[in-house]
Amino acid sequence: MTANYKFGRFELRPATRQLLVDDQPAPLGARAFDVLRALIERRERLVTKDELLELAWPGLVVEENNLQVQVSALRKILGNGAIATVAGRGYRFTPQVGAGALSYPTQLLERPVADVADKPSIAVLPFVNMSDDMANEYFADGLAEELLNVLSKIRGLRVASRTSAFSFKGAKVDIPTMAQKLNVATILEGSVRKAGNRVRISAQLIHVATDSYLWSATYDRELEDIFAVQDDIARSVVTELRAALLEERPDAAATAGVEAEIQVAARGRGDNVEAYRLYLLANFHHDRFTAEDSAIAIEAYRAALKLDPSYALAWAGLAIAYARAAGSGWPGTALEEGFRLARKAAEKAMRLAPDISEAHEAMGVIRLTSDFDWKGAEASFARALELSPGNVRVIRDAVDLLRALGRSDEAIALMRQAVELDPLSWSVYRELANCYLGAGRFDEAEAAIRKSLELSPDARMLHFRLSVICLCQGRLDEALKAATRVVHDGFRLLALAMVYHAQGRHVDSDAALEELIETMADTGAFQIAEAFAYRGDRDQAFAWLERAHAQRDAGMHMLREAQSMRGLHADPRWHAFLEKVGLAE
Repeated sequence: MTANYKFGRFELRPATRQLLVDDQPAPLGARAFDVLRALIERRERLVTKDELLELAWPGLVVEENNLQVQVSALRKILGNGAIATVAGRGYRFTPQVGAGALSYPTQLLERPVADVADKPSIAVLPFVNMSDDMANEYFADGLAEELLNVLSKIRGLRVASRTSAFSFKGAKVDIPTMAQKLNVATILEGSVRKAGNRVRISAQLIHVATDSYLWSATYDRELEDIFAVQDDIARSVVTELRAALLEERPDAAATAGVEAEIQVAARGRGDNVEAYRLYLLANFHHDRFTAEDSAIAIEAYRAALKLDPSYALAWAGLAIAYARAAGSGWPGTALEEGFRLARKAAEKAMRLAPDISEAHEAMGVIRLTSDFDWKGAEASFARALELSPGNVRVIRDAVDLLRALGRSDEAIALMRQAVELDPLSWSVYRELANCYLGAGRFDEAEAAIRKSLELSPDARMLHFRLSVICLCQGRLDEALKAATRVVHDGFRLLALAMVYHAQGRHVDSDAALEELIETMADTGAFQIAEAFAYRGDRDQAFAWLERAHAQRDAGMHMLREAQSMRGLHADPRWHAFLEKVGLAE
């Protein structure tokens, strides 16, 4: 029996020579069907043009443009990114084929990165601030980031994530080296000079393989024209990438298509220039992820919304900022009040622009970390990923949900996709380590956390994760060494309470646990439950879990995968508690 091939919404049925889209037959000619079948059956490698011509037109001599016509017809049905052109050589089928929806391959940390020829790829570097006032640095960064966000929503375009692309800011690294590290074929770089109400923006799109400009332009405009400039840069980049890497002709139809895509990708944007400036300032501080920067970001978002109450992206940004601040236990916003404000902002964003990924992401974060509404969170993140499949932040949020639901293999596979998009991000490798740790794959977890430490030796929480991993491996001296280096008081005390217990230093473990209770009883009940569970005190562990549930502790969504909780799994109360919080299988 001939196998059927499923990928996303599509299914190819060789026996009946049909392509189904959402279970309905799609109009597909015989030659196009043969080309698609040949590509799918050889999806692990590039298929040359000569090979495809022989497979689709056996024994016939035909012109190469006949093959291009069939590939173009397939792309109209499957999307431009489904079939990648490898210039001068042939084609490659890029989606993963599985038993159902799009699947993501689970592979080891050391696997080679994807071939940049798989689909058009680009990194947007931070624009150089040429202004006399260095305080305008956030404006140059923000402009580049907004372009990156728009481009990441374009189908069939792989965009290196902000964290990795911006890691080269101020570094003396040549373009080919940056492209190699980011695994992209093209680079967008530029500069910004802002003086009063005027702005001068220069941008260049570089094709790395040929060391040539695909496009360049300079804009000398009033600040009020900033949105038109952004759209023009994005439009030009998409058009030139598709022409150079996919051999698409930039005719009137293609130009109109790109224009429509850019307009969709830019949804949720306001039209007040000062509100836009404040929005960029808020994003700048929010990305720094400290208590102080979070407070500045929240005030900047609120100031932007005072000027432009219909600014949907600013409402979504404010919602996520409130949720992160409340979930992190930062001063200034109580847990319940913080999530109340977050929900209000997210709902406002949804009303204003129901089709922007940021609004669905914000609602998903609230449903995951405050409501414990797992099905609602899954629906929110699925919609956010549908609208912005290349958004690493949304991918990480979705991975948190998969971990909460105990779907470790899916979490690891999706996190591997994030690594490809953001290969120089310490936080992405940290999350990958968390996935491996929850799955009990400790050696791979260690490899990922050490890669994260290599990228950012002083980053928050990495030494805590390393301590837990070493503890699970039975390497107690290394676990203790890592625990003493944890910056966060609460998590340092949790690590010490567990490591000391494993070493048989019960007096020291008791002291660490007592201090942990004194400092985190109101904000870290879940972590206290972890300590009791690891030490084998089941009654106290369940008592503190009940308290964590009542407090809406954000740590609750890690209940099923926490290695510290393994000692509770055989207790009859465990399944009952999972049922109570909606996490039972």
